[in-house]
Order: sequence, then structure tokens, then C-alpha cells
Amino acid sequence: MAKGVILLGADHAGFRLKEKLKGFLLKRGYNIQDEGTFSPEPIDYPDIAFRVARKIKKGKRGILVCGSGVGISIAANRIKGVRAALVERVHTARLSREHNDANVLCLSGRELPLGMAKKIVDVFLTTPFSKAARHRRRVRQLG
Repeated sequence: MAKGVILLGADHAGFRLKEKLKGFLLKRGYNIQDEGTFSPEPIDYPDIAFRVARKIKKGKRGILVCGSGVGISIAANRIKGVRAALVERVHTARLSREHNDANVLCLSGRELPLGMAKKIVDVFLTTPFSKAARHRRRVRQLG
């Protein structure tokens, strides 16, 4: 049973982690829309971030990976309606969804071990937005 579409993207430094997460997500029943890159050859992370971020619509989620996760999260957040969260811990993944209704998860391809990345992805994809009035109000303020 398919669980929805996840948009994936990475630059060259995040390529390997993206590929491993793609297999992990497919086994979990998600449909994957891979927006590249498709090799470890150098590529500019803003190109990938913009490609994924522009396809984020209501109800869709994305996962982006670059070397540190920082550059790709900055780029993704430049697109209206995207709330990209750079996450390195499970607790932060949960809060990014519960409190901020993050729709794009950004990860470090160089620093984050695969096991931790899988845990973070699981929590990010299964945690709902709390919809508490204070959180809805704050997310609305983001535009």
C-alpha cells in the first residue's frame, strides 16, 4: 500500500545518502520522485533544492541532502510555501513537524550516519502537525 509521494533531491555530496534513503523509503511503501542528482559528479545544490521546492504543494513532502544540509535548506526556504528544516536529531525531526509543519527535511550527507538518517526520516514522515492554535498561528505568519 503506497503511503504517498516523497520528492527526493541531493547534490553530489548527498548523492550516496539519497540513494540509500530511496531504497529505505521504497521498502516502507512510499512512492519516490527522484529529482536528482543521479551521480556523484559535482552539481550546484541550489539547482536541486529549487527543483524539489517548486514541486512542494499542499500535502507533499520532500527530502534534500547536501554535504552539510545547510546550503540546500537555505535554498529550499527561498521558495514560497516551503518550510525546510535542517535536522540532525530525532527529537528535532519530531518538533519540525509538530510545531513548524515542515514539509521538506534537509540532511547532511557527510556528517549523518545512515542509521540516524533513517530514524530521522521515519519520525519526520510519520509525525503529524499538532494543529494547536499557537502553532497554526506561527506557521501562518511564515507565509
